[in-house]
Amino acid sequence: MLIHIVCWKYKPQIPDSIRREHIRQLNSLAAVIPEVLELQAGADIIGLERSFDTGLFARFSDREALDVYTNHPKHLEIAAMGKQIAERVVSVDFLSDEENG
Repeated sequence: MLIHIVCWKYKPQIPDSIRREHIRQLNSLAAVIPEVLELQAGADIIGLERSFDTGLFARFSDREALDVYTNHPKHLEIAAMGKQIAERVVSVDFLSDEENG
């Protein structure tokens, strides 16, 4: 399994309604991209200085499935929204423990 994690730190002026809409749209990706095995996005609840505002966790069978997701038109649309409203985006992709040995 391939794990995909993304975090967004929104620009301070982005209203809560837009933040919630971004999360809603992120969560909608699992229903339109069959290669997604699992996907969850949500708002940070801790609020530490180091915290990002929104996080996404997704699982894929392999790198090819992640690539299909990455290049899917709906993902590209939502990724563009994230780039517009975020001052910083970070991500990490790794193989699950069973494959890391």
